[in-house]
Amino acid sequence: MRPERRRIFRSLSVFVRADPARETPALTEALPIIDDALALRILDLAVHMGEAMLVAGSSASDVTVTIVRVTSAFGLDPVHVDVTYNSITAAYHRSAVARPITLLRVIRGPAPDHERLQRLQALVADIDAGLDLDAAAGRFRTIRRTPFAYRPAVVIGAQALLALGVAVMFGVNWLVMVLAFLAAALAAVTQFGLGRARVPYFFSQIAGAFVLTMVAALSPLLAQTGLEAAQTLRPSVVVASGVVLMLAGLTVVGAAQDAIDGFALTAMGRILELMTHTLGVVLGILVGLETARVIGMAMEQPSEAVPLGPVPLQFLGAALIAIAVAVFNGAGSRIVAVSAGLSLVAWLGYLAASTIGFDTAAASAAGAFLGSFVGIIAAYRLHVPSVAITTAAILPMVPGAAVFRGLLGVVESGENPALLLEGFGTLVSAAVVGISLAVGATLGIYLGQPVSASLRSVDRARARVRR
Repeated sequence: MRPERRRIFRSLSVFVRADPARETPALTEALPIIDDALALRILDLAVHMGEAMLVAGSSASDVTVTIVRVTSAFGLDPVHVDVTYNSITAAYHRSAVARPITLLRVIRGPAPDHERLQRLQALVADIDAGLDLDAAAGRFRTIRRTPFAYRPAVVIGAQALLALGVAVMFGVNWLVMVLAFLAAALAAVTQFGLGRARVPYFFSQIAGAFVLTMVAALSPLLAQTGLEAAQTLRPSVVVASGVVLMLAGLTVVGAAQDAIDGFALTAMGRILELMTHTLGVVLGILVGLETARVIGMAMEQPSEAVPLGPVPLQFLGAALIAIAVAVFNGAGSRIVAVSAGLSLVAWLGYLAASTIGFDTAAASAAGAFLGSFVGIIAAYRLHVPSVAITTAAILPMVPGAAVFRGLLGVVESGENPALLLEGFGTLVSAAVVGISLAVGATLGIYLGQPVSASLRSVDRARARVRR
């Protein structure tokens, strides 16, 4: 073969075959040199950040992704992460090393703090942008030591405001609104005191629901004062408002999201916690109803579901509920404002679905889907945690009135099997609505994530063009 043709074929072979002499040194030079001490520091920071996020309310999937992002940003790859309901395990194993580096953190218990969660997400973004390890560790220590944003009195006031928002949605008179506010405040103070005494939350739920039920049962005594508003009192609205408050802190969406993501242990733990705390509310109401019956203040069984008030009051009540949830979860002003706006979007979806003929469960799913879908996009644009705003958005649709009406039917059924079956049927319907809320919210999150990713890609492309 002529030398000219040989050179041509050699040049063409470059496009077909890789040259090991050229590629291997480049790959070797790109590998970072990380000793065990540095790897341990990186793992420790990442796992501590994941622990803080899980305690603050993030899903297991978000925690896993965060740990992997942080370790990869500092050159630690691959890292294997296992998240369960009460522990996080992360392991880094290089092929040339005999033993892996493994860290385990035990999760003590959930304590929602959405302001802290927002700061943690900002820290992860800065680490991706090139923040060094020492600066990242220092910022994380500052975030971890930052106290809760609000004092206990403000948190209790926000919980009472939530019950007031539910009463506003039902369009009741001023006296019922005042009673709902005071009953919720008393229940919140009771739970706060039991929490300070380190009483398990299950018994705290029983005590809070008992206080709510007793206030509602004794409220007809106000008719003896001669107040006109006391003549048309609705005690069931007082308890229904409190039921929504008791169920506000339960992670229905988080449990459904973990189950769909494949984190079975975490999902089962959250579902069991959800069932246990809901059972505490049920037992507290049942004990309250039985106590009221014994002292001669038995509550009458409502003949039908309590109707909602005028549409403007429904939107006002939904916004109050979202603001209250955001505040007692420790959210900042930006999250509070976004939560209020998103609750109006979710309630608009609920009303629209109800108007075209959907039943309560399907309309609730539609409202939760719309709220979470818009919320996941707003969370990216406004740099707020999605779990913070979607939880506040769907809470106005929690069927507190149906739960109480079903329990009251069970207690007051006596020897009448028809009333007993009707009460259980109402409870089943309330459970279906709760499941529909979880499914709709989770579906909105999953369909909204690709849209957020597309928007993120567009923003990065525009930034490259500007540069």
